[in-house]
Amino acid sequence: MSVLALLSLIFASLIGSVPLSLSELQQALIELLHGQNTTLATSVLDLRLSRAISGFVTGATLALSGVLMQALLRNPLADPYVLGLSGGASVGALATILFFGAGVMVDIAAFGGALSVAALLFLLAYRDLRGSGSSEGSAPLLLLTGVIVAAGCGAVVTLLLSIAPDTSLRGMVFWMIGDLSNTQPRYLSWIILIVVLVFMMKNARAINVAAMHADNASTLGINIGRLRQLLFVSAALLTASAVSAAGSIGFVGLIIPHACRFALGPDHRLLIPVASLAGGCFLVCADALARTVVAPQQLPVGVITALIGVPVFLIQLHQLRRN
Repeated sequence: MSVLALLSLIFASLIGSVPLSLSELQQALIELLHGQNTTLATSVLDLRLSRAISGFVTGATLALSGVLMQALLRNPLADPYVLGLSGGASVGALATILFFGAGVMVDIAAFGGALSVAALLFLLAYRDLRGSGSSEGSAPLLLLTGVIVAAGCGAVVTLLLSIAPDTSLRGMVFWMIGDLSNTQPRYLSWIILIVVLVFMMKNARAINVAAMHADNASTLGINIGRLRQLLFVSAALLTASAVSAAGSIGFVGLIIPHACRFALGPDHRLLIPVASLAGGCFLVCADALARTVVAPQQLPVGVITALIGVPVFLIQLHQLRRN
């Protein structure tokens, strides 16, 4: 998977409205490593590589968040946005675009909006996350709470879109669909991804036990309440990081965990790292297509992930039904 990640970055660097050859790519990479930027190829590579790295961390974050949400809710249809965290991010980002214009404040507002919804959900569903009651009863209650909160955020988003002037509306819609055109590599996104990945790998065995024997996990030495809280907080941080960086990019956190689980099985010791790498590769390649399908015009990457994700997910469901 590490080789595929490298190949996806090379692929994204080569294609575009101004294609680069392998020799041009090599020479431009050498110039960048030496701090030089004297040719068109070097400038193009600098822009593409920066965007590809941002896409990789966003895709990896969404895929890992999807794995954690599916483990928390014990629901194969769960994805990073199922609890309404993207709705909170959308409210924060769209309100900032509408009243203050685009800029770094949009990312901060989106991150804050997602974390605010996560905090609200944590308070409303604390009893379920604490581990009281059976897992079969707690997961639907948490999911229902998230759906209701998401509906409220959706109403606010609709209100903001309805009163937005034409000058702001296009940017707001692009942000909601999911777009990497203005993203830059962020240290915070990498820090959150790496820290959560390390914590989840340490708890992968407990996640396996909870997924297969949730009601008896405590008798097997698993603190189910602490594990649920850890899964929720980790997934919330990952989702907030991804949505604040690139908007609501759909299907990455849904189809990638399913595809990896179908290929490797349900063992989270393998599923967590492989899904993260696969999600990064998928989003980098999808964004490369978004830049080139109707070049020089660029499509929101969320459109490409949806066009790929819908048939892929239907094929996966058909295969599962046959098995």
